[in-house]
Amino acid sequence: MQISREIVLEPADNDRLANLCGQFDEHLRQIERRLGVEIASRGNRFRVTGLPGAAEAGGEVLETLFRLTEHEHLDPERVHIHLQESVMKQGQAVAADAAPDLEETVIQTRRKMIRPRGDNQTAYVGNIRRHDLAFGIGPAGTGKTYLAVAAAVEALDQELVRRIILVRPAVEAGERLGFLPGDMSQKVDPYLRPMYDALYDMVGAETVTRLIERNVIEVAPLAFMRGRSLNESFVILDEAQNTSIEQMKMFLTRIGFGSRAVVTGDITQIDLPSGQKSGLRNAMDVLKDVDGIAFTLFAPRDVVRHALVQRIVEAYEAAGESG
Repeated sequence: MQISREIVLEPADNDRLANLCGQFDEHLRQIERRLGVEIASRGNRFRVTGLPGAAEAGGEVLETLFRLTEHEHLDPERVHIHLQESVMKQGQAVAADAAPDLEETVIQTRRKMIRPRGDNQTAYVGNIRRHDLAFGIGPAGTGKTYLAVAAAVEALDQELVRRIILVRPAVEAGERLGFLPGDMSQKVDPYLRPMYDALYDMVGAETVTRLIERNVIEVAPLAFMRGRSLNESFVILDEAQNTSIEQMKMFLTRIGFGSRAVVTGDITQIDLPSGQKSGLRNAMDVLKDVDGIAFTLFAPRDVVRHALVQRIVEAYEAAGESG
């Protein structure tokens, strides 16, 4: 049974209301499509009609976005992010006594404060903080790598670790790039670009360069981890779906005293040679019951990029494309 929720947004500022609704009411139409509701407006009075949960969520989104209009200009991407959070809350009801404290999962870095979006991201950050080894597994756009880098920066700032080590298997995504010029860092840089981008966002490019020069931040291909023991380090293995079983075992046994490790990957985008089993997929089976290890599994609904990315992920999942 459908219900209608009436809300009045104060103050009745025409500029802010126009910002909220978007050009030709595009933001309202975006909310309607995402939540399956109808929105009628007259001045600063809005009526949201739909199923009870959807109507309540629609009203909350309008109120939240209207508060934002006091200080910022809204665009479809900003609206999408708030809609995504709302949908996550609808679909993932967590008992109050088991729900993590959102304030505890806020990550503070030098340049910005990062707040997980939705229950899965919140659980992921909590798992990284509470476990020496945490896995984040799921589709592109769910924040796996970004949040892992943020947690690493926070741990370094708080002197919980002495170094950050960024690791990635140098496997080309279905392409042959040929010979890459330069020293080892320059050869590996293209593969680690997503983690560099996150570091620049949180710390600043000049600081990142300085920390790399001092070996406080180290970048390395996975093959160079063999024989090492990594103490007092925050180690991130990105794109782990492209490790072999042997490589994954080798990496996980490098973890030393006072170290933390985060492994991220998407088992639907494996670029290994045909017939070679993914070390990440194998680790999910082998390590699922091992104490001290946490797995966070993301789904298409957790995607926080452009709304189209979520629909693309869902379409491939429905078609059974497993990479």
